[in-house]
Amino acid sequence: MIHKVAAFYQFAALPDYRELREPLRAFCTGLALKGSVLLAEEGINGTIAGAPEAIDAFVHELAHGAMFGGRLDDLELKFSTADAMPFGRLKVRLKKEIVTLGDAAADPTRQVGIYVDANEWNALIAAPDTLVLDTRNAFEVAMGTFEGAVDPGIRSFGQFKDFAAEQLDPAKHRRIAMFCTGGIRCEKASAHLLARGFAEVYHLKGGILKYLEEVPEAQSRWRGECFVFDERVALGHGLKELGLRQRDKDVTRDE
Repeated sequence: MIHKVAAFYQFAALPDYRELREPLRAFCTGLALKGSVLLAEEGINGTIAGAPEAIDAFVHELAHGAMFGGRLDDLELKFSTADAMPFGRLKVRLKKEIVTLGDAAADPTRQVGIYVDANEWNALIAAPDTLVLDTRNAFEVAMGTFEGAVDPGIRSFGQFKDFAAEQLDPAKHRRIAMFCTGGIRCEKASAHLLARGFAEVYHLKGGILKYLEEVPEAQSRWRGECFVFDERVALGHGLKELGLRQRDKDVTRDE
């Protein structure tokens, strides 16, 4: 059986996120879905897998169903497949943030960087005055990244603000192009940099996964594998399963 995998997020006001946990868990259980979903007052973030029709029903409920009442009508969604179920169980968790940065000024509902589609990314990062910044942790970067990208050398995304304070300068770094696996970390990171006075901040819409899905390998500036936080371990161009390395059990789940 081929399993359909949905990675999704949206920053949206969910003041009732605690009350949403059990109805969402019950809905997923009824569809025999497995994976991880994070709920917070600032929105939703998750990756789940199941039968194709079950995933479609889940996505429809999020975007159009009564449970969220139309508040998730702008979901960032990416679909892929897995030969075997990539999750052992279903987890629906309550969090302070759907991706942890720890900066109250970084509010993606107020301001984020400029989105760049996958087919425009190569031209942006090839420009000599662009600082290309990988916002993922060191383990992920070691598995694969874009040509010429700066590795912040962080163990978890929460350390990004320290890297930015120590290594980035609004006067020197006039144009920054950042990326992450699916896009959510860049929402927070770009909001953080804009709040600190950086004028021109771009980020790859849909993240590496969208780039690998849409950009032909012959034209790609991506090198290596893209680590994913499920049992597939890594994906390549066309979002093909690689699974070439063993998971590092200590890797922080940043996305």
